[in-house]
Amino acid sequence: MSELPAKLITADQALAMLKDRHAQRNERFPRLMTPGRYILPDYQLTRKREAFKIRRHTFLKKRPRSYVAFDSSNGQTLWLHNFPSLSEALFWLDTGLKPADTDSGSSYKQWTESHSEDITAIKDQLRALPKPKKAAVNKAVKNQSKTK
Repeated sequence: MSELPAKLITADQALAMLKDRHAQRNERFPRLMTPGRYILPDYQLTRKREAFKIRRHTFLKKRPRSYVAFDSSNGQTLWLHNFPSLSEALFWLDTGLKPADTDSGSSYKQWTESHSEDITAIKDQLRALPKPKKAAVNKAVKNQSKTK
């Protein structure tokens, strides 16, 4: 069973990737600082087009149970997509297809069955990530109870 090529990243790392992409958009041969395939959990990409301006601005917006997949494996282009589930994001990063695509030899259902162990491994990594807000609240509550 092959391991999926995706790594989990934080919002700060994702913003750095977006800024790197923006800084090198006019370069003839851009070289991204962090090539690879990444997944940002609990966020979604939103794009805003200002009136009378051609430039599009990309923002990261917090959204629970949503995933952003970043693919910059060639080192020059950063591809971004929003996904409602982790397995759909991993499917896109591994095959380059979206779950609704029907012009391929393999389907999303077959892929999830064959990669179920890898998907659960990444879900376990996601569950093991520290929750900063809960930890800070629990620490504050413990400190208050000690002072009383």
